[in-house]
Amino acid sequence: MITKEKKFSKGNRGKKSQRDQRNWFQHISVILLSCAACIFSCVAMVSMAAPENPEIEAMMREKKAKEQEAVSDSAPDSASSAVAEAAVVKEEESSVPLIVIDPGHGGEDDGCLGDGVFEKDINLQIALLVKTRLEEKGFRVMLPRETDEYLAKEERVELANSYQADAYISIHQNTYEGSDKSVSGIETWYDGTDNTRDNQRLASLIHKETIKSTGANERELWPIADFCVTGKTLMPACLIETGFLSNPEECRKLSDKEYQNKIAEGIAQGIDLYFHPGTMYLTFDDGPSEEYTEQILDVLKEKDVKATFFLIGEYVEKYPQVAKRIADEGHTIGIHCYRHDYGVLYESVESYLEDFWKAYDTVFAITGVKAEMFRFPGGSVNAYNKDTCADIIKEMTAQGFIYFDWNASLEDTVKNPDTSKILANAAASTLNRKKVVMLAHDRVENTALCIGDLIDQFPEYEMKPLNTRIEPVRFRLPE
Repeated sequence: MITKEKKFSKGNRGKKSQRDQRNWFQHISVILLSCAACIFSCVAMVSMAAPENPEIEAMMREKKAKEQEAVSDSAPDSASSAVAEAAVVKEEESSVPLIVIDPGHGGEDDGCLGDGVFEKDINLQIALLVKTRLEEKGFRVMLPRETDEYLAKEERVELANSYQADAYISIHQNTYEGSDKSVSGIETWYDGTDNTRDNQRLASLIHKETIKSTGANERELWPIADFCVTGKTLMPACLIETGFLSNPEECRKLSDKEYQNKIAEGIAQGIDLYFHPGTMYLTFDDGPSEEYTEQILDVLKEKDVKATFFLIGEYVEKYPQVAKRIADEGHTIGIHCYRHDYGVLYESVESYLEDFWKAYDTVFAITGVKAEMFRFPGGSVNAYNKDTCADIIKEMTAQGFIYFDWNASLEDTVKNPDTSKILANAAASTLNRKKVVMLAHDRVENTALCIGDLIDQFPEYEMKPLNTRIEPVRFRLPE
C-alpha cells in the first residue's frame, strides 16, 4: 500500500511538474506577445502621426538638429536663456497662420489637357507664385507637392490636418467637355454644409479678389463641393478653378507668367483679407419701424452680426417692443432725435438739446439703455445747421456724448433705389477703407430685403457695433 501510494504520488508529481512547465511557457509567451503588441502599437501610432511628405519631414529634422546644436554650443550659464529664446521664437511662429496651397494632380495624374498644356503643371506654377506672395505678406506656407509628383488626395489632407494648418486652398484648372470652346472664367467651390468652418468666407474672398485681379469672367461660387480636400480638412478650405484649358484663348492666358501672377496676387490677397479683415460698422437711422426693423433684426440674428441703431424717440414710443428687441439682442443704441423736423431741431442750441433729452429719456424708459452716442439727422454738417452745428457739438461734448457720422452709405433714401442699386451703392462707397461706418435706414423696405446680401457682399470686413472707445468718423466742420 505504501509502495503503491508512493508510486502514485511520484506519478502525480511528474504530471504536476509538466503542467507547471507548460504554464511557465504560456506565461512567457503571453508577456512576449504583449510586448510585441505594445511595440507594434507605438510604431503604428508614430506612423499615423508622422507627416507623409518626406521633404517636410527632412526639413523638420534638420531644424530640430540645428536647434539642439545651437543649445549645446551655448555656454552653460546661457543655456536656459537660449532655450527660453527658442521657445519664444516657436510660439511666435505658431501664432503666424499656416496656409496649405495645394497644386492639384501631379505625377502620372495629369488632370485635364488643353493645347498640349497639362493642368498639373499650371496648378504647380500658380501655387509656387502664391507661396511667394503669401510669404512676402508674412504667412507660413506649405505645399503638399513642389515638384511633378503624385500625391493622393487623402495624403494631402492628412498632411494639412497633422500640421494643424489654418487654411487650405486647392488650385485647379477647368475643362468643358461639350463642343463650345468659348466657355471661360473662374469658379470656386466650398463645403457649405459644414458650419464648424468658415469655408464660405474664405471661398468668397479668394473668388472675389481673383476676379478683381485678373478681370476674368466670374462664374459660380459653389457651396456644394463634395471633394476630399474640401470635406475632410479640419480647417477652412476651398477649391478654385482658375480657368478653362478647353478654351484656347484662356489656355494661352493660363500658360502666361504675367497672367499667372495676377491669379496668384488675387488668391494671396483673398487669404490676407481672410486673416486680416477690415471693420465695418453697420448703422441704421430713423427707426424703429413696425415691420422692416424686425426683418433686419431677423437677418442680423441669423448672420450673428451686431449693429448700431440711432433711434427716433417718437417711433420708440410707437413701437416699444421693437426697440426693446434691439436692446435685448445686444445691438448698440444711439440717439438720433425725438422728432425728425430739421427746421425746429436746428433752430438753436436750446431747441436741439430739448429734442435730444426728450429722445434720450424715452429710449431709457423703454429699453433701459443710457445712450452714450448720437447722430445728427442729416449728419453733423448739413444745410440746416450751418450756423448752429459747432455750438451744438461743443455743448453735447461737454455733457459727455459722442457723435458719429459715416464714410459709406447705401443711399437707400435717395430716389427710392431697388435692391441691386442699394448693394452697388454700398460697394462703391467703401473705397477699400479698412474702417467703414456704413449708413443705412431701417424704415426702408428694400434695405430690409437686401440686408442679408449686403452682409455677404463684404467678406473682407468684420461686422461690429459702434462703441465709445473707437475713433469716431466725422464730417469736417465749417471754418
